[in-house]
Amino acid sequence: MTATTEFGLPTVVVTPGQETSTTMTVRNDSDIVEAYGFEVVGECAPWTVVEPERLSLYPGTSGQVTVRLRPPRSPAVRAGERPLGVRVLPTERPEAVVVGETTVVVEPFAEQQAELVPERRRAWRSARYHVALRNAGNTPVSLTVDAPEADDRLAFSLPRQPTPADPGDRAEAEVRVRVAKLLWFGKPEHWPLRFEARTDEDRHEVEGELIQLPILPRWLLALLGALLALLLLWLFLVRPAVRSAAREAADDRAQEIVQAEHDQPLPGNENQPGQGQNPGQGQQPSQGQQPGQGQQPGQAGHQQWSQTIEVHTAAGGQGTGTYVVPEGKVFRVTDIVLGNHQGDEGVLTFAFGDRTITPIALETFRNQDYHWVTPIDIPQGASVTLTVTCGKPGTPASGQQAPDCFQVANVSGELGDLP
Repeated sequence: MTATTEFGLPTVVVTPGQETSTTMTVRNDSDIVEAYGFEVVGECAPWTVVEPERLSLYPGTSGQVTVRLRPPRSPAVRAGERPLGVRVLPTERPEAVVVGETTVVVEPFAEQQAELVPERRRAWRSARYHVALRNAGNTPVSLTVDAPEADDRLAFSLPRQPTPADPGDRAEAEVRVRVAKLLWFGKPEHWPLRFEARTDEDRHEVEGELIQLPILPRWLLALLGALLALLLLWLFLVRPAVRSAAREAADDRAQEIVQAEHDQPLPGNENQPGQGQNPGQGQQPSQGQQPGQGQQPGQAGHQQWSQTIEVHTAAGGQGTGTYVVPEGKVFRVTDIVLGNHQGDEGVLTFAFGDRTITPIALETFRNQDYHWVTPIDIPQGASVTLTVTCGKPGTPASGQQAPDCFQVANVSGELGDLP
């Protein structure tokens, strides 16, 4: 061994962020002049230097160097005891290396930053937050969350166990906030929040906000109000007006048909009844059209022809109206229009000769028409028959219930001579 070392302090206490120094004595035990270099080894090496960097000693003499320690204020420098070693490197005899050792005690320091993530949330009733704590100190800590002075209209769900955080790490504790009552409509309500993040060394307050949204926003209430106003307008104004106009139009058309029938008897068939009658049922006979009414020039011996049949039937009874095709003629039917302007209830059946065309429920129509591309021929002596079974007389536009059922049928086509 060519050298010995001795530190001035057996234990060096350092504070992160500050500088601390000690001395180390080096003695040349060799028989030659020796120069020594120094190298710090161990965990303290990044923040420890030796001054001067080189020391020359005569044989049997000693000298001192200063060891300066500058630990940074960082979580990387943890609190506690750390070994410090300084390697003494002889220049002339490099194989005779010695290491001087001592103990460094790093003092603890606390530094934490707390925040609420996110600071603001929007929700109908409940929301979740995180209380985050960053441990910038050099000792482990445990995070505990509390809600001091909480509003009695708010309920908090807080973690039951502390959350650990090593130096340099980040701890997060989940909290949940719930409002006691829902907000159905109106403006959003703002609820201020305050939490306390506590550790063994310190405590921090974090603040945030919960914005409670209404279930029904303003624009939806306005839309529902507009829809309700339109519905009321339809029910009480538009719909009655439309129904009244439809009834008046049906009544006017029926009156026109009746008037045309009374004004136009069937030529050559004045002695024939225009419509049959079932005794005791209250029916009225139909009348034929007058010559020239509804006629248009056609083929030789043919003319356009229409005939109106009316049936009056007492409630619960059955009435029949007919039109009989004159002798020597054939009635080629192409169109038929049915009128139930009173809105009677019952069954109507019309037939051509012995052929029943169709039965119809009176309550299903006010005006109904049928058309045939191929005419239906009704020979001489055969009849167009309209049969009505009256279930219940209806109420015309006048607003008073009719005493009996009243149906009208207008049959159109060509009336021609038999070949």
